[in-house]
Amino acid sequence: MKRKILHGILLLTVFFDLFVGFKVLDSSAATDPNGVDYAILSAFTRAIQVIRKDYVDENAVSYKKLTYNGLKAMLIHLDPHSQFLEPGDLKDREDDTRGEFGGFGVTISRRDQNITVIATMENSPSARAGILPGDQIVGVEGKSTINMSIDELNQKLRGQPSQKLTVSIYRPSTKETKDFQLQREMIKVPSVVDAKILDPVQSGGSRIGYVRITEFTEPTASELSEKLDMLQGQGMQALIIDLRFNPGGLLTSAVDVTGLFLPPKTIVAYTEGRDAAQRREYVTGKDVKQRPNFPIVILANSMSASGAEVVTGALKDLKRAIIVGETTFGKGVVQSPFPLPDGSALWLTVAKYFTPGKQVIQEHGIAPDIRATMDSDQEHALALRQRGGLLTPDEQKLVRESSDTQLGRAVDALRGLIIYRQYAKQ
Repeated sequence: MKRKILHGILLLTVFFDLFVGFKVLDSSAATDPNGVDYAILSAFTRAIQVIRKDYVDENAVSYKKLTYNGLKAMLIHLDPHSQFLEPGDLKDREDDTRGEFGGFGVTISRRDQNITVIATMENSPSARAGILPGDQIVGVEGKSTINMSIDELNQKLRGQPSQKLTVSIYRPSTKETKDFQLQREMIKVPSVVDAKILDPVQSGGSRIGYVRITEFTEPTASELSEKLDMLQGQGMQALIIDLRFNPGGLLTSAVDVTGLFLPPKTIVAYTEGRDAAQRREYVTGKDVKQRPNFPIVILANSMSASGAEVVTGALKDLKRAIIVGETTFGKGVVQSPFPLPDGSALWLTVAKYFTPGKQVIQEHGIAPDIRATMDSDQEHALALRQRGGLLTPDEQKLVRESSDTQLGRAVDALRGLIIYRQYAKQ
């Protein structure tokens, strides 16, 4: 498939060369033996030349703009997940999957038209400089952020480690503006967070562990393994894995996570593409530390997607976990990067993946064993609780007054299993 894509791009390049000066391409031979439709490609490149010559705004019709916009439209119309990535976007995506990037360790959001610091990471350049949640970023390198989007500002804040940047901060509490010269460092973003033994009051005296996986990056399985060691050292009897709002990430990472709870060489997912020969099976590793067979509940909701669905589907099909919550998102396709000569790339859907029980995930999702829903206020409160950092008074009130009913159902299920196992041993 990669060869066909590159072949098509090369053909387009040839056509661009042929059409400069409005040379006419002979399209009498509609297709070649490989199925390339020269007549359609001729129409496409002819349209680009017409636009470049006759469109009213000459600055809007460079080859780069027209080609990039055309490629974006092509990918969008294939499926919701395929994308065209401009130069640099692929590196940002790879940085995200590695769980680290060059930056200042600051989380920002737009509040009342101001770009506000929501949180700073512990021991990050922003925290050491004294930047606080609630501060407003009003300028970067002397340029105002008034009309700057969050994405644009994040692009400026991220970059090569060791580079310095001057950030202008306004602090509403003191009404002072101050310039901070910050030096980027490699920021490591943990994907396994909030690991703890639940409060005995909440768990009815049982020692129930809880971990939340925010996404699946390269170090996720090793991070989770460390957290499990800690929880087992504290006498954990059962475990809740919270995958709510987890958008997925690396398929291989999701497979490695399931391997922490399943026997070696167990099939946890498989993919199928256009050709039957493209079928690929994903199995657990053979050298993974084996854990006790403690009861597990996975918390999932309608925003649990992709890799989160692989883990949920595998542990459900293989009878290793009970699923509590809602039917998951239903994103069961695999994307692969296809770099192009100018540094841009195609992020293309190449296969669909299935659970060990041969259930298709795409557009279906994984149904829970125990259905537990939340209203919009409860979901909003959960998202705020998970995000942490700066909250407005109204947000603090919402978090305080909203209960996590899904977590409550998960605790009830595990308490029942723990009691049943205790009775079975008597």
